[in-house]
Amino acid sequence: MKISIQGIKGSYHHEVATKLFGNDIELLECLSFSEIPPQIINDQSELGVMAIENSIAGAILPNYNLIDEYNLFITREFYLPIQHQLMALPGQQLADIKEVWSHPMALEQCRKFFRQFPHIKLIEEKDTAAMAKLIHDKQIKQVAAIASKEAVKIYNLEIIANDIQTHPHNYTRFVLLQTKGNEESCPYTKASVKFTLSHETGSLAKVLSLFSKNRINLTKIQSVPIIVKPWEYAFYADLIFENKNNFKQAEMEVQKLAHQWKILGLYKQQEK
Repeated sequence: MKISIQGIKGSYHHEVATKLFGNDIELLECLSFSEIPPQIINDQSELGVMAIENSIAGAILPNYNLIDEYNLFITREFYLPIQHQLMALPGQQLADIKEVWSHPMALEQCRKFFRQFPHIKLIEEKDTAAMAKLIHDKQIKQVAAIASKEAVKIYNLEIIANDIQTHPHNYTRFVLLQTKGNEESCPYTKASVKFTLSHETGSLAKVLSLFSKNRINLTKIQSVPIIVKPWEYAFYADLIFENKNNFKQAEMEVQKLAHQWKILGLYKQQEK
């Protein structure tokens, strides 16, 4: 199976792919999220793994936009506990480190740790594991990376500070992306949707009341500006329900109010 991931071997996306599909997979490594959708729609890969939100840093809104723009479909979600390790070349100590290179989300999730070390400069890069590999390949001293325990082993580095994430219960939610849904074979209990509303008082409240009436639990909602309509917004929402008929009824009622209604995914809710 060919799977597109953000990052390289040793990244958290790699970890998710192996947890779900084992080691007998072919990875298509992408250094940016925006590289993943074209590979899926052009049949270079069978599916993509993409982070969508983190329990500390919040939603990754550009990724919702990518899913929408390329008309991809979420077929599964996976919550991965994230334990960030600060790593450097063997023999380096924390006192030796002047810079830390990592993905912006990883840096954000560890920002509280680095307040203790104001002399360390945080540098945003495209991937966690890629920075670990670069430090190893070029034998760069006085620089550390934030990445997984697997990256430590793969790139022969040493951990100089363990589990530096701000909160011990740090989870990232990943989604699996394909060109079409599997709702016929999947007993789905969760939906990811996008809808747009008229710019008038109470329009969102009416939609939320319809979800409530149909026993739909709204677990997440994010607004994003509509580029061609200043000060108007679209909404990305995650909905969970026990009965798919409740969802279908809510969908029918909301469509009468919404300017646009689009299903981004139907899948089974995963327990954290």
